[in-house]
Amino acid sequence: MLRGYYTAASGMLAQMQRQQVLTNNIANANTPGYKADETSMRSFKNVLIDRLGTTSMNKTLGPLSTGVYLQEGIPDFSLGPLTETGKATDVALVPGQVPTNQNTGLPGTLFLSVQLADGTVHYTRNGNLAVDALGRLETSDGNLLLGTDDQPITVNSEDFQVAADGRIYENGQVTGQLNIAYAQDVTQMVKEGNGLYKAGNNGDLLPSAIGNPQISYSIKQGFLEQSNVSPEEAMTDLMNTYRSFQANQQVLKAYDESMQLVANKVGQVD
Repeated sequence: MLRGYYTAASGMLAQMQRQQVLTNNIANANTPGYKADETSMRSFKNVLIDRLGTTSMNKTLGPLSTGVYLQEGIPDFSLGPLTETGKATDVALVPGQVPTNQNTGLPGTLFLSVQLADGTVHYTRNGNLAVDALGRLETSDGNLLLGTDDQPITVNSEDFQVAADGRIYENGQVTGQLNIAYAQDVTQMVKEGNGLYKAGNNGDLLPSAIGNPQISYSIKQGFLEQSNVSPEEAMTDLMNTYRSFQANQQVLKAYDESMQLVANKVGQVD
């Protein structure tokens, strides 16, 4: 009987966690470059139930699940829809051919490289840029866009052109090139908030995709990659999550009423 409590409670906790993930996805449906988190439910190891009898042979009743849990969410790095803005400071990174990781079966992905105020290197797909007072290209959160020399990219004005390969031109001269980073194993990318990712818990540096014959991509100036969250699908999943939570809640309530009857009636002397 008590095992039923734990099973129903684990289902409620898992649905609560899934609700938080879906709510965060919906909240970022209009955030440029945001990647939706995907989750899956997994069952704890089953236990084998035997019936104890008076003979030397016990009868096996079968396996019993002890509950479920929510696996760690992995972002969906598929390309979001592109929106034309016409601004020179908006760029969209459009992956082309990217090798599939043989261990995970998932394709790798590409990022823009940025430097935070503390000097650490992170990665993003948000190409909503601006030019700061020193002429450096920065993201909307103030992180500096890095070039192939691992230094912040500097321009003289917003009147610059970005070629498909990431080269930046001013007055017909190349002044820099965007450093496109390649993540071979997307399961190792850790979300840091504000559209930022780091490679692994230690923040390792990703290799550059430039010059890799197995990788192709293009930079589209004057475009922004939007979030790949589908609001309609996310809302449907959210409603299903709520109903599953309610179902587990009703099961827990039924177990509680049964335990009250056991405590109050069993063994009672009239």
